[in-house]
Amino acid sequence: MPKRLLVVDDEPNLLMAVAAVLRGDGFEVKTARNGKDALLQIALSLPDLIVSDVRMPVMDGYKLARQLRGAPHTKLIPIVFLTAKDETGDRIEGFRSGVDVYLTKPFEPDELIAVIKNILNRVERTRTAITTLVGGEELPVESYIRDEELSDAEWRVAAQVARGLGNKEIARDLNLSIRTVENHISRILAKKSFSNRVEIARLILANKSS
Repeated sequence: MPKRLLVVDDEPNLLMAVAAVLRGDGFEVKTARNGKDALLQIALSLPDLIVSDVRMPVMDGYKLARQLRGAPHTKLIPIVFLTAKDETGDRIEGFRSGVDVYLTKPFEPDELIAVIKNILNRVERTRTAITTLVGGEELPVESYIRDEELSDAEWRVAAQVARGLGNKEIARDLNLSIRTVENHISRILAKKSFSNRVEIARLILANKSS
């Protein structure tokens, strides 16, 4: 299944060029013209990674990154800044806002693709670690003592997260929409004051019945 990327840039020619390069390497790509437009796209479907410009009208890249990092359901989405702003202060501001990588224009297609694949591979390794954490088992929900703070639906989603599944896979297995899965995960994180999916997996492991 191809990874979903969101490219954000107010310059239409560059936006099309970056999107074409990424699609040419097999990625599923959606585009947005500014941070506000990007948030609307993200509300419809969470991307696996975001490539964003910094200077944009309506909402710039810094504000977009901070908003994503401040929300439980988007705080772990990798963000790559691709921008003409190349001063040291700009880079520092970018990393303070929560971006993972800061690249400058004009960009090298091979470098951009290498950076993106490296980040996505790291994410996959994290998912593998989550699966290892629970022994790689695919146990029924009834095999766990449910945390009463979570609803039955939230608990079933949490059990799937602990298996290392992505939102699309969870939606398919539980016959839910991806948006519903995202909402359940967001509520789980908020209810338990968790910061990431690994903590959800640990919750499942801690409540495994003997």
